[in-house]
Amino acid sequence: MAVSISFLTSSFASLSFSSQISQKPLALSFPQSKPPLWSRAVRAHRFVVTASAVASPSPIDLETTNLMKYVKSRLPGGIAAQRIWGTGRRKAAIARVVLLEGSGKVFINYRDAKEYLQGNPLWLQYVKYPLVALGYESSYDVFVKAHGGGLAGQAQAISLGIARALLRVSESHRIPLRKEGLLTRDSRVVERKKVGLRKARKAPQYSKR
Repeated sequence: MAVSISFLTSSFASLSFSSQISQKPLALSFPQSKPPLWSRAVRAHRFVVTASAVASPSPIDLETTNLMKYVKSRLPGGIAAQRIWGTGRRKAAIARVVLLEGSGKVFINYRDAKEYLQGNPLWLQYVKYPLVALGYESSYDVFVKAHGGGLAGQAQAISLGIARALLRVSESHRIPLRKEGLLTRDSRVVERKKVGLRKARKAPQYSKR
């Protein structure tokens, strides 16, 4: 044990400590590397694509905007300010219709009727039938604001609205429209579901055992 202590004492004595401490902090410098060429090319390419997408709107948006401007220009003051109008209802659909002298165009919610009704010939026939029955298919332009229900219900609501608007043109239209059944409001709606049944009247299958 004595040998170990003397050995440690001699070892510490042989060490020398410097009292001078450098006042300057160490500064580490790393070489700045430029980003690779491919990353700069990707960023430039992305910028060009974004700018082109903003600058050129799709033709569908342009067509919708032009139709909206056209309809608003034909209806100064909105639907409520027009003289020849009618309201039609069917199921859950409500349609407000305005007739103006024109060439037989039909616009529904600022869109062409054929596009809005998905080109369905039956629904288009519903819409135009009151005008065809009186021979006015190329005498009036129809402007419609419809909401609620589906397209079939809206088409029949528009038909009733046009028939009611034609009564404001002349009261003599009542007899031919009534004869075709175009002034009758179809009040049939879906019957509500009952508690304990699967549908309005359909019951679960009965099992005796």
